Amino acid sequence: RVRELGITPGILMTGPLNAITDVEGVMVGHATRIEGDSIRTGITAILPHSGSLFSDRIPAAVYVGNGFGKALGFTQVQELGELETPIALTNTLSIFDVAKGVGDYMLHRPGNENVRSINPVVGETNDGFLNDIRARVLTTDDVYTAIENAKEGPVAEGNVGAGTGTRALGFKGGIGTSSRQLPENRGGYTVGVLV
Repeated sequence: RVRELGITPGILMTGPLNAITDVEGVMVGHATRIEGDSIRTGITAILPHSGSLFSDRIPAAVYVGNGFGKALGFTQVQELGELETPIALTNTLSIFDVAKGVGDYMLHRPGNENVRSINPVVGETNDGFLNDIRARVLTTDDVYTAIENAKEGPVAEGNVGAGTGTRALGFKGGIGTSSRQLPENRGGYTVGVLV
Protein backbone atom coordinates (compact mmCIF):
# COMPACT_ATOMS: atom_id res chain seq x y z
CA ARG A 1 0.00 0.00 0.00
CA VAL A 2 1.15 3.49 -0.76
CA ARG A 3 1.14 4.49 2.91
CA GLU A 4 3.69 1.75 3.59
CA LEU A 5 6.01 3.73 1.31
CA GLY A 6 5.54 6.87 3.42
CA ILE A 7 3.10 8.55 1.03
CA THR A 8 0.04 9.99 2.81
CA PRO A 9 -2.49 11.28 0.26
CA GLY A 10 -5.22 13.70 1.22
CA ILE A 11 -5.91 15.71 4.34
CA LEU A 12 -8.41 13.49 6.16
CA MET A 13 -7.61 10.67 8.57
CA THR A 14 -8.17 7.10 7.42
CA GLY A 15 -10.40 4.66 9.25
CA PRO A 16 -8.70 2.01 11.42
CA LEU A 17 -8.19 -0.35 8.44
CA ASN A 18 -8.10 2.26 5.67
CA ALA A 19 -10.68 0.06 3.93
CA ILE A 20 -14.29 0.12 2.78
CA THR A 21 -15.02 -2.16 5.74
CA ASP A 22 -14.36 0.77 8.08
CA VAL A 23 -17.96 1.70 7.20
CA GLU A 24 -20.03 -0.11 9.82
CA GLY A 25 -21.55 -3.36 8.55
CA VAL A 26 -19.91 -3.39 5.10
CA MET A 27 -18.39 -6.72 4.09
CA VAL A 28 -16.21 -7.80 1.13
CA GLY A 29 -15.63 -11.26 -0.30
CA HIS A 30 -13.75 -12.68 -3.28
CA ALA A 31 -13.75 -15.74 -5.50
CA THR A 32 -10.52 -16.08 -7.48
CA ARG A 33 -9.91 -18.36 -10.47
CA ILE A 34 -6.31 -19.01 -11.52
CA GLU A 35 -6.02 -22.04 -13.79
CA GLY A 36 -3.19 -23.08 -16.09
CA ASP A 37 -1.59 -20.35 -18.18
CA SER A 38 -4.74 -18.65 -19.42
CA ILE A 39 -7.34 -18.18 -16.66
CA ARG A 40 -6.82 -15.18 -14.35
CA THR A 41 -10.21 -13.86 -13.26
CA GLY A 42 -12.68 -13.68 -10.39
CA ILE A 43 -15.53 -12.01 -8.59
CA THR A 44 -15.55 -9.47 -5.78
CA ALA A 45 -18.76 -9.00 -3.77
CA ILE A 46 -19.57 -6.01 -1.58
CA LEU A 47 -22.39 -6.38 0.95
CA PRO A 48 -23.66 -3.23 2.68
CA HIS A 49 -24.84 -5.22 5.71
CA SER A 50 -25.35 -8.79 6.88
CA GLY A 51 -29.15 -8.73 7.01
CA SER A 52 -31.73 -9.33 4.31
CA LEU A 53 -30.60 -6.99 1.54
CA PHE A 54 -33.86 -7.30 -0.38
CA SER A 55 -36.18 -6.44 2.52
CA ASP A 56 -33.75 -4.03 4.24
CA ARG A 57 -32.59 -1.99 1.24
CA ILE A 58 -30.13 0.83 1.67
CA PRO A 59 -30.01 4.27 0.03
CA ALA A 60 -27.74 4.18 -3.02
CA ALA A 61 -26.68 6.28 -5.99
CA VAL A 62 -24.69 5.80 -9.17
CA TYR A 63 -22.18 8.17 -10.70
CA VAL A 64 -20.69 7.17 -14.05
CA GLY A 65 -17.15 8.50 -14.41
CA ASN A 66 -16.31 6.48 -17.53
CA GLY A 67 -19.33 5.45 -19.62
CA PHE A 68 -17.28 2.92 -21.59
CA GLY A 69 -17.58 0.38 -18.78
CA LYS A 70 -20.35 -2.21 -18.86
CA ALA A 71 -22.67 -2.28 -15.87
CA LEU A 72 -25.89 -4.03 -14.94
CA GLY A 73 -28.54 -2.75 -12.54
CA PHE A 74 -27.43 0.88 -12.50
CA THR A 75 -30.66 2.25 -14.00
CA GLN A 76 -32.89 0.96 -11.19
CA VAL A 77 -30.48 2.31 -8.58
CA GLN A 78 -30.61 5.71 -10.30
CA GLU A 79 -34.41 5.63 -10.51
CA LEU A 80 -35.24 4.31 -7.03
CA GLY A 81 -32.18 5.43 -5.07
CA GLU A 82 -31.76 2.11 -3.31
CA LEU A 83 -29.74 -1.09 -3.42
CA GLU A 84 -31.35 -4.51 -2.90
CA THR A 85 -28.53 -6.95 -3.70
CA PRO A 86 -24.81 -7.30 -3.09
CA ILE A 87 -22.66 -5.35 -5.55
CA ALA A 88 -20.58 -7.73 -7.66
CA LEU A 89 -17.49 -6.90 -9.70
CA THR A 90 -16.12 -9.22 -12.39
CA ASN A 91 -14.70 -9.28 -15.91
CA THR A 92 -16.44 -7.67 -18.87
CA LEU A 93 -17.78 -10.82 -20.51
CA SER A 94 -18.87 -12.45 -17.25
CA ILE A 95 -21.21 -9.72 -15.98
CA PHE A 96 -24.25 -11.54 -17.36
CA ASP A 97 -23.31 -14.86 -15.74
CA VAL A 98 -22.50 -13.13 -12.46
CA ALA A 99 -25.80 -11.20 -12.53
CA LYS A 100 -27.60 -14.54 -12.94
CA GLY A 101 -25.69 -15.88 -9.94
CA VAL A 102 -26.53 -12.83 -7.80
CA GLY A 103 -30.19 -13.16 -8.83
CA ASP A 104 -30.20 -16.87 -7.95
CA TYR A 105 -28.54 -16.16 -4.60
CA MET A 106 -31.11 -13.51 -3.71
CA LEU A 107 -34.13 -15.55 -4.85
CA HIS A 108 -33.03 -18.43 -2.61
CA ARG A 109 -32.59 -16.34 0.55
CA PRO A 110 -35.08 -17.04 3.36
CA GLY A 111 -38.00 -14.63 3.14
CA ASN A 112 -37.64 -14.12 -0.63
CA GLU A 113 -39.81 -17.08 -1.66
CA ASN A 114 -42.42 -14.81 -3.29
CA VAL A 115 -40.03 -12.23 -4.81
CA ARG A 116 -40.69 -11.78 -8.54
CA SER A 117 -38.09 -9.16 -9.45
CA ILE A 118 -34.43 -8.74 -8.45
CA ASN A 119 -32.03 -6.00 -9.55
CA PRO A 120 -28.50 -7.46 -9.47
CA VAL A 121 -25.86 -4.73 -9.56
CA VAL A 122 -22.72 -5.86 -11.39
CA GLY A 123 -19.75 -3.75 -12.50
CA GLU A 124 -16.84 -4.86 -14.63
CA THR A 125 -13.19 -4.63 -15.34
CA ASN A 126 -11.52 -5.90 -18.49
CA ASP A 127 -9.05 -8.68 -17.70
CA GLY A 128 -8.76 -9.77 -21.34
CA PHE A 129 -4.99 -9.30 -21.59
CA LEU A 130 -4.06 -11.63 -18.73
CA ASN A 131 -7.16 -13.84 -18.85
CA ASP A 132 -8.88 -15.83 -21.59
CA ILE A 133 -11.92 -13.60 -21.17
CA ARG A 134 -13.84 -15.40 -23.92
CA ALA A 135 -13.77 -18.65 -21.92
CA ARG A 136 -16.26 -17.15 -19.42
CA VAL A 137 -15.34 -19.69 -16.72
CA LEU A 138 -17.10 -18.01 -13.79
CA THR A 139 -20.18 -19.80 -12.47
CA THR A 140 -23.02 -19.31 -10.01
CA ASP A 141 -20.92 -21.31 -7.51
CA ASP A 142 -18.21 -18.64 -7.78
CA VAL A 143 -20.81 -15.95 -7.06
CA TYR A 144 -22.00 -17.82 -3.97
CA THR A 145 -18.37 -18.24 -2.85
CA ALA A 146 -17.66 -14.51 -3.12
CA ILE A 147 -20.87 -13.54 -1.29
CA GLU A 148 -20.63 -16.20 1.40
CA ASN A 149 -16.94 -15.41 2.04
CA ALA A 150 -17.72 -11.71 2.54
CA LYS A 151 -16.64 -10.46 5.92
CA GLU A 152 -15.92 -7.33 7.88
CA GLY A 153 -12.35 -6.44 8.77
CA PRO A 154 -9.25 -6.36 6.57
CA VAL A 155 -9.93 -6.64 2.83
CA ALA A 156 -7.77 -8.86 0.63
CA GLU A 157 -6.19 -6.60 -1.99
CA GLY A 158 -4.24 -6.95 -5.20
CA ASN A 159 -4.42 -10.13 -7.25
CA VAL A 160 -7.78 -11.39 -5.91
CA GLY A 161 -11.39 -11.55 -7.05
CA ALA A 162 -12.25 -9.16 -9.87
CA GLY A 163 -8.73 -7.74 -9.67
CA THR A 164 -7.03 -11.04 -10.53
CA GLY A 165 -6.45 -10.28 -14.20
CA THR A 166 -6.95 -6.53 -14.16
CA ARG A 167 -4.55 -4.09 -15.77
CA ALA A 168 -4.62 -0.33 -15.35
CA LEU A 169 -3.07 1.83 -18.05
CA GLY A 170 -0.70 -0.98 -19.04
CA PHE A 171 0.36 -1.85 -15.48
CA LYS A 172 -0.81 -4.82 -13.43
CA GLY A 173 -3.81 -3.66 -11.41
CA GLY A 174 -5.90 -5.34 -8.77
CA ILE A 175 -8.34 -4.74 -5.94
CA GLY A 176 -7.68 -1.74 -3.71
CA THR A 177 -9.59 -0.13 -0.88
CA SER A 178 -9.46 2.96 1.28
CA SER A 179 -11.44 5.00 3.80
CA ARG A 180 -11.55 8.50 5.23
CA GLN A 181 -13.16 9.88 8.36
CA LEU A 182 -14.78 13.28 8.42
CA PRO A 183 -14.19 15.38 11.52
CA GLU A 184 -17.01 15.50 14.09
CA ASN A 185 -17.88 19.08 13.08
CA ARG A 186 -18.59 17.70 9.58
CA GLY A 187 -20.73 14.80 10.82
CA GLY A 188 -18.01 12.31 11.76
CA TYR A 189 -18.98 10.04 8.88
CA THR A 190 -16.70 7.33 7.49
CA VAL A 191 -16.49 7.06 3.70
CA GLY A 192 -15.09 3.88 2.18
CA VAL A 193 -14.22 2.89 -1.38
CA LEU A 194 -13.22 -0.29 -3.20
CA VAL A 195 -11.72 -0.28 -6.69
